Amino acid sequence: MQPLPIDPLLPEVVGALRDHPAIVLEAPPGAGKTTRVPRALLDAGFVRGEILVLQPRRLPTRLAAERVAEELGETPGGRVGYAVRFEEVGGPRTRVRFVTEGLLLRRLLADPELRGVGAVLLDEFHERHLAGDLVLALLRRLQRSARPDLRLAVMSATLAGEPVAAWLGDAPRLRSEGRRFDVAIEHLERPDERPLHEQVVAAVKRLLREGLDGHVLVFLPGAGEIRRAAEALAEVAAAAELDVVPLHGDLPPAEQNRAVRPSARRRVILSTNVAETSVTIEGIAAVVDSGLARVAAHSPWSGLPTLHLARVSRAAAIQRAGRAGRTRAGRALRLYTRHDFESRPAHDPPEIQRLDLAEALLALHGAGIGDPRSFDFFEPPPPAALDAAEALLRRLGAIDAAGALTDVGKRMLRFPVHPRLARVLVEGERRGVARAAAAMAALIAERDLRLAA
Repeated sequence: MQPLPIDPLLPEVVGALRDHPAIVLEAPPGAGKTTRVPRALLDAGFVRGEILVLQPRRLPTRLAAERVAEELGETPGGRVGYAVRFEEVGGPRTRVRFVTEGLLLRRLLADPELRGVGAVLLDEFHERHLAGDLVLALLRRLQRSARPDLRLAVMSATLAGEPVAAWLGDAPRLRSEGRRFDVAIEHLERPDERPLHEQVVAAVKRLLREGLDGHVLVFLPGAGEIRRAAEALAEVAAAAELDVVPLHGDLPPAEQNRAVRPSARRRVILSTNVAETSVTIEGIAAVVDSGLARVAAHSPWSGLPTLHLARVSRAAAIQRAGRAGRTRAGRALRLYTRHDFESRPAHDPPEIQRLDLAEALLALHGAGIGDPRSFDFFEPPPPAALDAAEALLRRLGAIDAAGALTDVGKRMLRFPVHPRLARVLVEGERRGVARAAAAMAALIAERDLRLAA
């Protein structure tokens, strides 16, 4: 098993979690916290029940489980399993289970005491997804009431650990420095007005002219941009004997594996931000960063969650560049100017501060929390956002005037969708047109629908 920077710290991590209800572990990308900490807890043997490892995205969830199982000489489904939307791999022997944030939230609603679970590791907490914040708060509440035996570990690559450690009752903080190789970062001298796929082709051609001797990881906002860049790179790739492979969450597992598994043939990997943190790809010599991502928002037309194009923060840009220095020295070409980089926010604001909270509040009501203002969030949401979410839930009939969950609200909780869509599904069931309601909800959730003028 290949040594990783986190390895010398593992005895201290295990000891701290044995002696304390919660810990905070800070370790940069590539240190090995995602795969080695669960394995260390499994080997230590003091955790009674399953060890859940919370991941913010489906792709890293599956890949991390496969890596830990491989290091144990097994395949997923034995001692190590995973659960993502529409797929669960595990069995009666499973002791370590990698799960996405949304699935763990649903499990907490169905089983508030989280029976059979001895420890939860919240990985990549610095991404501060709304579901992750909500899960952490529910777990902390559970730990302080019915499950004082439950162990929690908050693991982060870039978030300063002091505030969350204090919120967890002055939890011990541990830090691994990791291992980094030098990365030469280059910016554009002036903004490039060409289409993004043309900029990517120009960057790859430049790397080839200057002696590229490994893989290239290109960060793009989404699947559409990846497809256009792949088409534009076809001629260059054929001439230089390069493989061009996509990497995003909607690909089948076999295609995702093709992008992340070792390869002797040079590759250009066109990826969304799934490759920023948890996924390590061997042999990356250069990163090309568009500086863009699709981030969670909500539609002003439908009020539903959506994604919009945005510039990434400086922290995300630094993480992207660092992917070229995981296993060797490398370089990063940013398709934007130094001034553009320096004018970006240091970090992305947490989702709890900027997203619609209706789905989160419905989950809290489902967990028996009638007054969200008194709920102990790690970072409380804006009061105006709470008021707007509660007003929407009342209009939908999910809660009554006193804030109590109604029968309609209980039925809405069965569906892992926004409350607006859940209300459509419940009403469709009541009218005997459940299939038509489900089809309509799926169409509305996919994208904004507009009537033709």
